[in-house]
Amino acid sequence: MAEFGDFISALGEFGLYQKLLVLFLSLPLLLNPFQMIGQVFMVVDVPHYCDTSWILAIGPNLTEEEQLNLTLPRDADGAYEQCYMYSPVDWDLGSIMTYGLNATEKCSNGWVYPSAQPPSLLTEFDLVCDRKDLNDISQSIYMVGLLLGAMIFGPLSDRVGRQPIFLISILLQGLFSVGVAFVPHFYVYMAFRCVDTLALRQTNVSDPELSFFFSATEWVGVSSRPKAVLISHCFFAIGQMILAGLSYGIRNWRLLEIAGSAPVFALFFYIWVLPESARWLVTKGRIEEAKKVLQKAASINKRTIPPALLEQLKPETQTKSGSALDVFRKKHLRKVTLIMFAGSLVYYGLSLNVTSFGLDIYLTQLAFGVVELAARYSCIFLLQWFGRKKTQAVVLLLSGLMCLIIICIPEDQPVATTVLAIIGKFTATASFSTSYVYTAELFPTVIRQTGVGLCSMSARVAGIMAPLIRLLGQYHRAIPMAIFGSAPVVGGLLCFLLPETRGTDLVDDIGVATPQLRMSLKPCHTCI
Repeated sequence: MAEFGDFISALGEFGLYQKLLVLFLSLPLLLNPFQMIGQVFMVVDVPHYCDTSWILAIGPNLTEEEQLNLTLPRDADGAYEQCYMYSPVDWDLGSIMTYGLNATEKCSNGWVYPSAQPPSLLTEFDLVCDRKDLNDISQSIYMVGLLLGAMIFGPLSDRVGRQPIFLISILLQGLFSVGVAFVPHFYVYMAFRCVDTLALRQTNVSDPELSFFFSATEWVGVSSRPKAVLISHCFFAIGQMILAGLSYGIRNWRLLEIAGSAPVFALFFYIWVLPESARWLVTKGRIEEAKKVLQKAASINKRTIPPALLEQLKPETQTKSGSALDVFRKKHLRKVTLIMFAGSLVYYGLSLNVTSFGLDIYLTQLAFGVVELAARYSCIFLLQWFGRKKTQAVVLLLSGLMCLIIICIPEDQPVATTVLAIIGKFTATASFSTSYVYTAELFPTVIRQTGVGLCSMSARVAGIMAPLIRLLGQYHRAIPMAIFGSAPVVGGLLCFLLPETRGTDLVDDIGVATPQLRMSLKPCHTCI
């Protein structure tokens, strides 16, 4: 009986059909950066102070400056405190002006923001002072949604099919992401975002084993799979540049949310163009449907599948797979999981810190998008020229070193800090892309799906932790960057203990310690 790979070879490993499929599946990735990091542009810090309008009942003719001078304490630099005010009293205005106020308390009646400031998440839901941490907490809850999405939609796609689950996820993503623009409360905002990201996980570039499960893995030939995944990553980078322009032009957070979310409804033409996975149809015994899909793909590629080969299409027998525990029984497999965590931590740490480097946040985000595109594209060649091991080790070490050097840069040197952050973003992105190619080649076949899934889960845990680590900056500004820098340095050193997989056969059995070098002179099917 013919292997399924024989049918892919017959219809073309990466012909026009697969290229169109990769293109269609990459389009949602243009919107994903908005969902993942767009919130940082909705909570840009603005001047604010406690609402002390209580004194206007005593002195209605006070100017704004007089009101603030009488009701707000000043900090060490002589500026008005943003989170404290003098406690209201029942005195008359003359007594207040003569004796002054001494007792202070936290803002009890809300805050006042610049009148010309467009509505933002920060100003509308008062994400300042004691409520400031809600911003980072909501980002962590968002990442929790990615984790839950893996647990819910992954098994459903195996049971129901790749195509319907992908379409349902796009529908849910559109409904809840647009719905976010109309929420009345910040806790409702967090709930909607969490549900939105459940669906987003199916089209998320950081989980290519799902979004490309029935394209790169099940439709594209072995030799072109890494290329297909990295091309999709490039779309995500372009989306980051679009995010910079969109957030610069639209400052009202509700309008920005609609502008960044509504285009997903334009993707409903997928109902007519996205095929079901032929491999999935075969595993479910729907042979005739699989034959039709394969023949259609072959015709678009201007190829013909021999009838004799089609007759050999039979339901595949399921081989016994390994368990999750097998991932942790081998030292180098444990290292892979830790490396994935380290790379993800620094990637999310730098991405979410775009407002903290001192320069214009929109230009910084644009630069981040440009270097991310360059990093994703360059990985195609770096992995081919230098191999997986050296590439992953070097980019992880560099990303960590950039974060550690940033700690030593004075706060009044924003240009130097931003340049280092951009270099760090380039190397962190390269590490992020390399991880998925390297990981899939290191895990034996019997636990490859489980192993890649666990590595993806470790990346999600890193995404959950990154915003929470940022909260440690209130104790010392260097703490978050020290953590973001230390983790990839350790991960980079661990890479030198891993085997190289370029030019090797994929390992099938857990008993084989490392991938074996391909001795044949035939083209390497695991290289890009």
